[in-house]
Amino acid sequence: MPDMQPLISDFVLKLKRRKVEGSHAVARQTAELLRSVVSQHRMSSTNQAAALADAIHAVGEHLIAANPIELAVGNTVRRVLHIIKEEDISFTAVGIEGLSVTAVSDDECDSGNDDRPTLSAAVLASHARNALRAPSLQTLLDDIPVSTALTHSSSSAGDSDGKTGDKSLKTRKLKHDVIAAIGDLIEEIDTCYDQISEQAVEHIHQNEVILTLGRSRTVKEFLYAAKEKKRSFRVFVAEGAPRYQGHALAKELVEKGVQTTVITDSAVFAMISRVNMVIVGVHAIMANGGVIAPVGMNMVALAAQRHAVPFVVVAGSHKLCPLYPHNPEVLLNELKSPSDLLDFGEFSNCMNFSTQDGTPLLNVANPTFDYVPPKLVSLFITDTGGHSPSYMYRLISEYYSADDLVVRRKSTS
Repeated sequence: MPDMQPLISDFVLKLKRRKVEGSHAVARQTAELLRSVVSQHRMSSTNQAAALADAIHAVGEHLIAANPIELAVGNTVRRVLHIIKEEDISFTAVGIEGLSVTAVSDDECDSGNDDRPTLSAAVLASHARNALRAPSLQTLLDDIPVSTALTHSSSSAGDSDGKTGDKSLKTRKLKHDVIAAIGDLIEEIDTCYDQISEQAVEHIHQNEVILTLGRSRTVKEFLYAAKEKKRSFRVFVAEGAPRYQGHALAKELVEKGVQTTVITDSAVFAMISRVNMVIVGVHAIMANGGVIAPVGMNMVALAAQRHAVPFVVVAGSHKLCPLYPHNPEVLLNELKSPSDLLDFGEFSNCMNFSTQDGTPLLNVANPTFDYVPPKLVSLFITDTGGHSPSYMYRLISEYYSADDLVVRRKSTS
């Protein structure tokens, strides 16, 4: 796809230089780029879905490597790969619509006068058990065959019809359906704030005191929605050092008429006993129900647990990552510039002091994220509703395929 290479290279460069930050912006732009990749891809292979998935794999590998800490990139790539498989499975179901389904076993055949090919119920059940989904009672009862049956049904139809035009039509339809599904994914990312905010009135009650850390657009929209529903509440905003984004959130809440109190991060434990609920935004939700969140969040979660205060996470489904914190592909943290903590001019003389082996005596660590384990999270509020940490695995089975958890280019050997 030579036409796509400049766009891919430009987006990779933006990710490397941190020109695109934030899970929402990253997920949306990744989805738009992958939609363009699908649109420009030439479907000339025999197995169209596999060829399209390989193209997404190749692009996704470069995008993830450009900024591994932005997990939303990998989440979006895996969602698109899952969309291709789902459309492939759906295409298969359409392909076998004309086949007769009988209750005989695999080694028995119906010798009637019907010229149409016959599939036994046992064969369909076998296909359903092998579907590219996580094992569950639903998949065992589902009659949708796997994508491998598409190749069989397509080739059989091609042999009987002898028309290449029919195969070309099917190819265009598969491509069109994938592009439309990615468009739905982009719309889902765009509307996640509205979907989450609609649930605010169910969780924020009259005269409650809410605590949050730093600034999250999801939290802001959630609190805005509760205010618009005539809920009266107070908000404690921990400033979120060293970037102090909590100051910006406090200003925005006051402008909306919300009574707001700014506190230092170190005062969270002292103030938590006055709070009814903690509502925070996060960077990513891991497969085990833990979250990667702005630095300082684990302290807030521990304080909430100590005082039996609900710790609620609001996040769009594009932040749901199918990986575990111990996976080698996951980078839990990155270090920001020391200038956020110290003024180099004031501490420049300290740089001259070092140990005998040349190691500086003064070191500055400025981590970006904390990891909060699932046992400290009370509830997740996503655009699909409220879920407990133990339910995250079920959402993952709906959004991702098990064989796409590690996005890497397949070997050509």
